[in-house]
Amino acid sequence: MPHSSEWLLQLLQRFLKNSIKIQQIHALLITGSHLLCNSKAPPNPKWINTLLFNTLIRAYLSFNQPRSALLLYTHMLSHHANPNAHTFPSIIKSAAVSSRFLGKLIHAHAVKIGVLSDPFVQTSFVGYYSEVGELDDARKVFDEIPNPCIVALNSMLDAFVKNGDLGSAVLMFESMGERDVVSWTSVVNGFLWNGRFLEAIWFFEMMMRSSVKPNEATFVSVLSSCANLDAEGALCRGKEIHGYIIRNEGELSVFVGTALIDFYGKMGFLGSATNVFNQMKNREICAWNAMISSFASNGRETEALDLFAEMKAKGIHPNEVTFVAILTACARGKLVELGLQLFQSMSNNFALVPIAEHYACVVDLLGKAGLLREATEFIKSMPFEPAGSVLGALLSACKIHGATELGNEVGRRLLTMQPQHCGRYVALASINAEAEKWSHAAGIRRVMADAGIQKAPAYSRVVPMRNLV
Repeated sequence: MPHSSEWLLQLLQRFLKNSIKIQQIHALLITGSHLLCNSKAPPNPKWINTLLFNTLIRAYLSFNQPRSALLLYTHMLSHHANPNAHTFPSIIKSAAVSSRFLGKLIHAHAVKIGVLSDPFVQTSFVGYYSEVGELDDARKVFDEIPNPCIVALNSMLDAFVKNGDLGSAVLMFESMGERDVVSWTSVVNGFLWNGRFLEAIWFFEMMMRSSVKPNEATFVSVLSSCANLDAEGALCRGKEIHGYIIRNEGELSVFVGTALIDFYGKMGFLGSATNVFNQMKNREICAWNAMISSFASNGRETEALDLFAEMKAKGIHPNEVTFVAILTACARGKLVELGLQLFQSMSNNFALVPIAEHYACVVDLLGKAGLLREATEFIKSMPFEPAGSVLGALLSACKIHGATELGNEVGRRLLTMQPQHCGRYVALASINAEAEKWSHAAGIRRVMADAGIQKAPAYSRVVPMRNLV
């Protein structure tokens, strides 16, 4: 006797978070013809087929399989199972991460079948256009929502933030009659992502004065702002936030713990970073990466390598970020042979494909050790054109070792690639000045001035200290 669709639907809803079970139930649905609407299929009510597809689509999206979710959507249409307003939010999210072109087709289909008036569908499209960088289209969809709820407002706020329009984001934030933790966190994130760390901390302080309690994402953003703020008081501010988390949150989550490790590591307080790491009950790869990076950036290469070995011994698979951290440790310790072995192990032992950042680390490794010829040959052997980070590492090595001729050659390539990057002009002028090639150095500074490029001034900012309640 075939399984009833209602019973399989109950199983689907029960095992929504179990990918193996979902795939097994999916197979049953196909082999039993429960997802087909033809003469041979069991006589299902139309809503059953729609609900079956909606549940499967949502499940595959939750397992980070957006292409499978989109494929199910096409099957849904071909089998005449009518999509409804509950279908589209999951499909739109799937399109945002896997198929930019398909999102517009889905939008057209939503209009055709008359579900675009649903506020959840409209809000999902605002998020979609935000993710693919089409802010104007996100705003058009938002403007068609007659009475946007806070979820829709937050979606548009996030769209402004993600696309760098902080002015519009702040104006919308200030006009909102109601603000929740998502609203506040979006603005804090916006300033963080745009390198305006002091403003991010200021908004966090304003949030603490309101009745809205920060969440994990808020803490991660403000701690990252403190970590990147080169100013007096940043350390104290981060410690205050750490104290608040301990008093009010109890156990450290993976992401908050990782943000704290990164914060203390960038501040040079490795003891505090290690204490946080040791206190974490759940350490995912991001926490290990942050601790390895903290050791590497503070001249503790041996500890970084020991922790890397411990991580592998515990069966934790290193990822791309891990190798950036450990290759940085090798470069700072001038451990050339070991660094090259680790670079080779990425593809040989861990099935990881090196990207530009890893190649830049190897160039830095060779360059710091004075192996400029080897660094140049390594760049020539790359499977793709060297990015600015790769050539920048070689330029820095030329400056360290006084390789004026090679430095000028690399510098010219960099200026062609990054004509507005003030650091490239400064480094190239410095290389020539140190070689007493004054006319060359002056010429580079003149070109820089004529292009209206100014060296970023050094400055210090004081972060206001306020007690957290």
